[in-house]
Amino acid sequence: MNKMLSYLAALLLLVVLVAVDLTSSGINDTEERWKSFNFTRPCFADAQVMQVKKSVQAVGTSDSPAEWLANKRIGVLLGSVHDTYAIKQYPQATILQYKTPSDLVLAVKSGKVDAAFYTHETLLELLRHDTDLALVGKPLFSVPIGVGFNKRNDTLRTQFGAFLKQIRENGQFNDMVSRWILQGSTQTVPVEGSRANGRLIIGTVSDKGLPFTIVKDNRMIGFDIELAERFAAWLGKEPVFMDMEFGSLIAAASTNKIDTIFSTLMITDERKKQIAFSEPYYELGASVFALKKNVSGPEAGADHSPSAVSSFFKGVVTGFQNNILHEKRYLLILDGLKTTVIISICASLFGTLLGAAVCAMRMSRHPLPSVAARGYIAVLRGIPVLVLLMLIFYVVFASVNISPILVAVIAFGMNFGAYTAEIFRTGIEGIDRGQSEAGISLGFTRTGTFMHIVLPQMVRRILPVYKGEFISLVKMTSIVGYIAVQDLTKAGDIIRSRTFDAFFPLVMVAILYFLISWGLMQALDYLERATDPKCRRRKAGRA
Repeated sequence: MNKMLSYLAALLLLVVLVAVDLTSSGINDTEERWKSFNFTRPCFADAQVMQVKKSVQAVGTSDSPAEWLANKRIGVLLGSVHDTYAIKQYPQATILQYKTPSDLVLAVKSGKVDAAFYTHETLLELLRHDTDLALVGKPLFSVPIGVGFNKRNDTLRTQFGAFLKQIRENGQFNDMVSRWILQGSTQTVPVEGSRANGRLIIGTVSDKGLPFTIVKDNRMIGFDIELAERFAAWLGKEPVFMDMEFGSLIAAASTNKIDTIFSTLMITDERKKQIAFSEPYYELGASVFALKKNVSGPEAGADHSPSAVSSFFKGVVTGFQNNILHEKRYLLILDGLKTTVIISICASLFGTLLGAAVCAMRMSRHPLPSVAARGYIAVLRGIPVLVLLMLIFYVVFASVNISPILVAVIAFGMNFGAYTAEIFRTGIEGIDRGQSEAGISLGFTRTGTFMHIVLPQMVRRILPVYKGEFISLVKMTSIVGYIAVQDLTKAGDIIRSRTFDAFFPLVMVAILYFLISWGLMQALDYLERATDPKCRRRKAGRA
């Protein structure tokens, strides 16, 4: 009897094995399942989608937004996989590129674009809090993401591979996925470790959005941030984050400005030509989002509740609380304001001294310094300041560990010096030569003649033009975010990425720039009055 039961069990097992010998049910090939099964090569990469409440679900008449997008204005993040995909798949559409995710969302909400591409997982979190937006159809595709490294730094890439394998085996990686991506947590877990082995310079984008990277309570948090901190602790190094524009990350890694990129960087063949990637640690879906009323009709997403019809002053108060007071975001503004003022003043001082030296060379009787000064002025005035800033940071100081703020001071100072050199030359040549000759005839040296006779008159002549160039310099500092400097504009971008307020942060930053310019202008006006002999005589007469 027992022998017969054994035969029946063996036969049943054989039938089961034959029945399940080949399964095509779309099983994900996890490490745990590899212990029991052999898998083929991956046949499809599916986006990981969470079950969410109805307001986050996709809208539209079709699962695919391809036809709907055919002739639309489409917004994409500059340098992203979405950028390349949209250009290739929608040749009849108008593709508009934006440098930050917050700019992309603002473009959709203000109607500058009809729809935009972005990461599916981040959009789920965004749409939970903004019912005016909606997904259009299902995710279009998914792409693996990895950590980026300089191609010559294979040691660090190998170390990250060993680290990733370890945290997957001990469960830390699954815990991070559960907390940040599945549960939508915003609570950080302290990462402890030695920092005796130096620093790990990490490039990232602070306004990527949850669950990967955001700024909360004036510090970056998210899945990518925790992963980077754990890797730095595993190496025994101090993590130093450089908050950059997305389009600058690969250039920074390839020129050794940063050690590694932790910013949901999608792995593509084109990017592999510039940097080395780790093995993929997650896959991101790509989705299209738009204003809900544009997809489902004007009534979708319309809010007729009494709270939607609020007074202007109530909106200002709410905006102030959300953008300034909540999570102490005013500290971001103060830090950015301080950085902007420091760069503006230091660059103007450096540029003024440099301009004086170039002016002296330009007016020299010797041809060599005069030709060199002419060339400097022509080149610096012909190169856009942003291009000059990027060249100095990524090319001139490519192999030098230098503060981005110092690079900004040098770049803006060099540009300012080219213009002030011509301002100084025009002011000097506008003074009658007979005054210099009279000073020399009275016993003054050439230097004394210039200091006591020519210079005071030159200052009075050039101050109105100099003030204009100085204010232009202050406003130009708004581009320093391209080299990971958190100035006033960058602080506004970070706040917009958290509040999704289209207008308050921009208006606030504009007002602060005006106040900076106005304050510095008052200081220059005082200098102008102090050097004007008519004002001095009027003051003496009143005394």
